[in-house]
Amino acid sequence: MKEFSRLYQTLDQTTSTNAKVVAMVEYFKHAPPPDAAWAVYFLSGKRLKRLIGAAKLRQWLAECSDLPQWLVDDCYSSVGDLAETIALLIASATENTTQGSLSGQVDELRALSKLDETAQKNKVVQWWKSQGYASCFITNKLLTGGLRVGVSQLLLARAVAQHADLPRAVILHRLMGDWTPDESFWKTLISEDDGAADISRPYPFCLASPLEDEPQSLGEISDWVAEWKWDGIRSQLIRRDGQTFLWSRGEELITTRFPEIVTAAASLPDGTVLDGEVLPWNDHGVMPFNELQRRIGRKTIGKKLLTEVPCVFLAYDCMEAGGVDIREQPFKKRRTTLESIINAVRLVSSADCRLSLSECIDSPDWEALAEKRSESRQRLVEGLMLKQVSAPFHTGRNRGDYWKWKIDPYTVDAVMLYAQAGHGKRSNLYTDYTFGVWDGDTLVPIAKAYSGLDNKEISQLDKWIRKHTVERFGPVRSVTAEQVFELAFEGINLSTRHKSGIAVRFPRIARWRHDLAAKDADTLACVKQMISND
Repeated sequence: MKEFSRLYQTLDQTTSTNAKVVAMVEYFKHAPPPDAAWAVYFLSGKRLKRLIGAAKLRQWLAECSDLPQWLVDDCYSSVGDLAETIALLIASATENTTQGSLSGQVDELRALSKLDETAQKNKVVQWWKSQGYASCFITNKLLTGGLRVGVSQLLLARAVAQHADLPRAVILHRLMGDWTPDESFWKTLISEDDGAADISRPYPFCLASPLEDEPQSLGEISDWVAEWKWDGIRSQLIRRDGQTFLWSRGEELITTRFPEIVTAAASLPDGTVLDGEVLPWNDHGVMPFNELQRRIGRKTIGKKLLTEVPCVFLAYDCMEAGGVDIREQPFKKRRTTLESIINAVRLVSSADCRLSLSECIDSPDWEALAEKRSESRQRLVEGLMLKQVSAPFHTGRNRGDYWKWKIDPYTVDAVMLYAQAGHGKRSNLYTDYTFGVWDGDTLVPIAKAYSGLDNKEISQLDKWIRKHTVERFGPVRSVTAEQVFELAFEGINLSTRHKSGIAVRFPRIARWRHDLAAKDADTLACVKQMISND
C-alpha cells in the first residue's frame, strides 16, 4: 500500500511523461502480481463502487476527531476534496512500516459491504488513525470511488510494455474489454504468449484529431475519403465463435441494451470485428441524440422503448475479417472488405436489417465538400470525418491520418450565477461555474461548464468570486450577476428535466466577455430559437 501511495504521489506531482513511465516501471518491477494487477486497474481509470456515502464519512470524522460538525464541513468546503480533508485532520503523523499490500487493502474495502454500520465505522476509523497521510489519502479515494490518476491509457501501456519487453500495441489490446484484476490477469498481461484470448475482447479505438486548418492543407482530395460525423455511441461489434458482443468506446459491454443489433449481427461471419456508431434510427432516418439517451443506462429494454427508439449499427471500418487482424491494411482496402461484409448480410437479412454502412461522400474538390458540410445540422450530424485512403487503423490518436472537420458550435452569451471549487490540484480554486440567460427579468440556469479559461483567467475569476459571493450553499456560492461569458456547445434540445426547458450538450467557455454587461446576455427565447432553426 505504501509503495502504491508513493507511486500515486510521483504521478500526481510531475508533468514529465518520461518520469511517469519510469515511476510505473519501477513499481511494476517490485510489486507482487496481485498488487500490480490492481495498480493497472486503477491507473487505467477504473474505480471501485462507492462504498460509503460522503455525508456519513464526514459524520464519522467529526465524531472520532472531537471536532464539531460545522468545522469539519467548513474544512471540507475549504479543501474541496473529502479524502484530503480526512487525511489532513486525522491521519497518523508517520507511515505505518507494517502496512499491508494494495490488494489486501482492496479486499478489506470490498468486505465493508458485508458489515453493519457500527463495524464499518470502526474499521474505517482504524484505517484513518493507523495510516500516514499518503496512505490514508489513497484509502479514502478508494473508499469513495474518487481515485483519479493523471496517466493516459497509452502511457500506462507504454510502462507495462517496457516492463514486460513487449510491443505497446499488444498491451493496449490486452487491456481492452472486461477483465478481473488478479494475479492471473497480470501474468497474462505481461506474458509473451497470449494463451486462450477472450473472444469478447475488442481492439483499441482509432481516434481522429480536430481539423484546425483549411482542408486544402491536406493535399489532393483524391487521397481522402469523407464520411458524415454521426452523433451516437462509438462502438465495436464483435462476432466470434457464434457469439455477439457490442462494446462502447468507454469499454462498457452494452450488448443486452441493443437486442435488435445483436439479432442482425447473427448474420455476420465468425471472426468479424466492426467499428461503427450506435444510432437511433427509424423509417425517417436518424433521430436526435436525446432519443438515444432514453436507452443509455438501461440494462434491459422494453418493447415500447424498442418500438419508439429503434437503433442501428452504422459501420465505419473493419478491424478483423475471417478471424484475421487487418488493422495494418490501408483504409481503402479495409473499406472494400467492410462493404462486402455488410452487403452480404443485407442480402440474407430482412429489409429492416439493423446493420448499415457509413456513406462515403463524393466531391470533386474541397470547395464542393465544404458546401456539403454546410448541410450537417439539417442531417443531425456534427460535420465530416476525413480519412486518408492509405491509413492503417491506428491505436488511439495518431495525428495526420484521421481528421474530424466539425461544424462551428452553437454559442450564447450567458451570466455566471454560481461557482464551486474544483477537484485535485484545483480544489482551492473556484473552477466549476453555472450560467444563466434572461427569461423576462429573471436569470434561468442553462448550463454548467468548467473548461475554457487559462490559469491566469481562473485565478482572476477566483478572486472576483470570493469578493462577490452573495450566499453559500455548502460548497457552492451564488455570486452577483455581473460576469458574462460566451458559451459554446454542440447540441441543444428541449428538456422537461431542466427548469429552463432546454438541455445543451458539451458546454464549455469560449471566452470571457469583458465588453458586455449582464443586461446584454442572451434570452431564453433566443436560445430556444436555435432549436427551431435547426
